[in-house]
Amino acid sequence: MGKTKINFLDTFIENLASVSLFIESKGLTQTAILFKEKVYDFIENLNFDKTEYSTCRDPERASSGLKCILFNKKYTIVFYQMGDEVLIIEFVASKMIH
Repeated sequence: MGKTKINFLDTFIENLASVSLFIESKGLTQTAILFKEKVYDFIENLNFDKTEYSTCRDPERASSGLKCILFNKKYTIVFYQMGDEVLIIEFVASKMIH
């Protein structure tokens, strides 16, 4: 069994960039860089091959078949999990998901 292919949509990249820019605007440039690296490392280390992650609790995202996973208790990573491919859709503040 091969490794799961992970694709990042532009919306995810833009969401992560906006959080990173906010951190950087506080004068924490190195922290912003490390934050982005931690997010990508977290996603790369998820075991998509063996784990079927749960559907989002948000009814709108759940009806679309999207999966959600928490990152650092403050952010939610939203994605589609399809066999040997994962499509990362969003990176949003958890309090913004209803």
